[in-house]
Amino acid sequence: MTRPRSTITLREEARRSLASHTNPHIPHTLIYRVVPGCTAFQGGVVVRHGGVMPDPGKATDLAEFIGLLGELRVWAGTPSYRTLARQAGPFMKPPRVVSPFTVVDAFKAGRRRLDLDLVVAIVRALGVDEDGVARWREACVRVHGLAKTGGPVGVFGQLPAELATFTGREDELTRLIETATRRHGSGSARTVVISAIEGMAGVGKTQLAVRVAHELVRAGHFTDVQLHVNLRGFDPDVPAADPAAVLEAFLRQLGVPAQQIPVSREERAGMYRDRLRERGALILLDNAADEDQVRDLIPAGPTCLVLITSRRSLAGLDGVTPHRIDTFTDTESLDLLMRIAGRDRVTAEPEAATRIVEYCDRLPLALALTAARLRSRPAWSLAEHADRMQAGRLEAIRAGGRAIRPVFDLSYRGLAEPLQRVFRLLGHHPGPDFTPALLAALADSPDHEAEAALEQLQDDNLIRQNTPGRYELHDLLRAYAAELTDADPEPDPTAPVARLATWAVATGHAAARAIGAPPLSGVPAGQAARPGHFASYDKGLAWFDNERQNLAAIQDSAARAGLHRHVWQIAAVQKEFCITRQQFNDFLAVQQLAVVAAQTAGDQAAEALMLSGLGSIHWRMDRLDEAEDNCLRALKIYRTVVDPSGHASALIDYGAVQGQRGNHEHSVTLLTQALDLLHDPDTRRARATALQNRGVFHQRLGHLAQAFADTQQALAIYRQLNYRRGEALAIGNLAFFHLVNTDLDSAFDLFREQQHLALLLSDTFVQADALLGTGETHATAGHFDQARHAWQEALHLFEKISHPRAAVAQQRLDTTENEWPIPWTPTDWAAPQPTGRGDP
Repeated sequence: MTRPRSTITLREEARRSLASHTNPHIPHTLIYRVVPGCTAFQGGVVVRHGGVMPDPGKATDLAEFIGLLGELRVWAGTPSYRTLARQAGPFMKPPRVVSPFTVVDAFKAGRRRLDLDLVVAIVRALGVDEDGVARWREACVRVHGLAKTGGPVGVFGQLPAELATFTGREDELTRLIETATRRHGSGSARTVVISAIEGMAGVGKTQLAVRVAHELVRAGHFTDVQLHVNLRGFDPDVPAADPAAVLEAFLRQLGVPAQQIPVSREERAGMYRDRLRERGALILLDNAADEDQVRDLIPAGPTCLVLITSRRSLAGLDGVTPHRIDTFTDTESLDLLMRIAGRDRVTAEPEAATRIVEYCDRLPLALALTAARLRSRPAWSLAEHADRMQAGRLEAIRAGGRAIRPVFDLSYRGLAEPLQRVFRLLGHHPGPDFTPALLAALADSPDHEAEAALEQLQDDNLIRQNTPGRYELHDLLRAYAAELTDADPEPDPTAPVARLATWAVATGHAAARAIGAPPLSGVPAGQAARPGHFASYDKGLAWFDNERQNLAAIQDSAARAGLHRHVWQIAAVQKEFCITRQQFNDFLAVQQLAVVAAQTAGDQAAEALMLSGLGSIHWRMDRLDEAEDNCLRALKIYRTVVDPSGHASALIDYGAVQGQRGNHEHSVTLLTQALDLLHDPDTRRARATALQNRGVFHQRLGHLAQAFADTQQALAIYRQLNYRRGEALAIGNLAFFHLVNTDLDSAFDLFREQQHLALLLSDTFVQADALLGTGETHATAGHFDQARHAWQEALHLFEKISHPRAAVAQQRLDTTENEWPIPWTPTDWAAPQPTGRGDP
């Protein structure tokens, strides 16, 4: 009685497999013993005994190649399949655990296909040198090419079948069909219609092209001839199809006898064009490697249509209309899941289905493989599989013998080595997108080389550009690049992150200076090899707007890499931007991480600076207890660390906190202490901040003359420093003081001047603040219609930046809704706040 398969040992299974396929010229008994002149595995180390390695070039087909692979194992000392699997795993790309049964399968006769990566890993594990590995790889590719069906180049005289699961792409279908029929039906058309469908691997180019072709033929277009060929531009096992061979096969399909087909490629191309003259022909050229491969396969007549699919851009092809397709929409993604995995399963777990779509990042092939795997596992819930994908995204996207990783491998291997390194380096970038300048820093290369590399990667559809000058990776390609970085790390694994962080600090400092920040303590401007230069305030502000998410991600990566100085410096260069854009919620985590980094580095001066900064963020968010605690911790450090400027900064922030609590006299005292520390010419900016804030508290104490004097001094310093934002804020404070003093004409003039500066600076907060004061002045003058109009505009701008002063504007509107005209007196709760908006 036959034993159940589950009881068969691995060794027995291996023996049975080998008995069925080993080379008949080698005795079976020889397979299982180490013979003289062979290599043996001792303790996991290959030991060479000499002997002649089998020649893979002798294989004439796949079966012979597999037999020779068995001979190679004998040559290497017949290691066990378990040992061979353990040794081959590290040679896979990326390295991974290989099952012994997977290795056994590679030696089985009768296989129609081998995994090229696995074969190369096995050959390396058997102790073959790199020249020998190259010969085995070449032989493997060659015998697979011979095993292909459909003729030597896979040419067919009919279109491939449509997939029943085809979904979505309505806009793309419409655009492609309109292009084909408009040109085809036009009496003025003089040339062939060429549409190139381009996109990243797995995006569904071939399926779309096949659907377009069938739709056109069903509609009565191009019914004379349909030719289809897989050009194998990205095939793991065989070289790309030779255009001359394709032309030969096309001519045979067109009825040309073999003996009449010319020898040269040029003559074949000429005959091909002649045979298609005035015929309604549709030529589907799938998986093209480049323009040169398809150039001679394009007929000349206007009655023909050529559909080309490629992972690479074919923009260099004359007369081509490129159609770049992107990933699915959410709706299309869910529809594909339903078609394959089952509508009931998807609708029963909508949240899990949404997670699966996110993990596949809407890539059609990834979705199809995932759905097919779910269909073959009816007991699995979608939530369970979503958890698997979260734990190992690329590993989980597979079904049967197909997987997403080998598809990406083909695109990666098609790159030249320098581009491969660039692509791997992108796996180190933690942010959502990147620019040539960022890549130049990451790769430590000149800007022009980085830009050229990005152009080439875009042509290969490995990156995409949705915003001019900014590039991004598809999430699955990002995961793949990260795997490659782990498999082939840089000599110093932290170096790429360090280069990014250095660039972020240096360029951020230059951008901060452009928007009015003073030179930042501890952050030298020339820290990077190529810090950015910003010709205007707008350019500096735009840089921060664009790079904000990247800066946060780089800071986090720097923290994990132990680059503590970079971590707090990245926070320091963003402070002026945070204040300008009033983005305190987002910046809070950045500043908290900076405090931890300074503490971890044991840098007390940096710790005090970051604590003071954290306190300033907290009091701007009206979290006064936390603000006070951080300011006091900073001041405690400054009792032992001599840093007059930093000490003064902490006093300014603490003075603002006390002012928020209503302790105005204490605030004036603290700010006076700060001013006593600020006598150096480099501290003029901080001195102006202290004067401006002290002026606010003098006004609240009723000391209007002192308020005017302090604020005018601050304004003079801001103008000397050409700090326009500080100038605008000081002008607004002076305007309010004139309003309190009932000098309405001066208040109107100054609020108008403040608003003009705010518009020049693109500063929404200052613009809203000026409108709030303008409304206050109109109300005091009894102009309630104008007041409500100004407050409404202020409300809109405050809401746009989610600022709490929106409540002030709304209260003004509510108060005057039914009770005007009435006598109006401005009150303290609408007065300027000590926001430290010019702090160092």
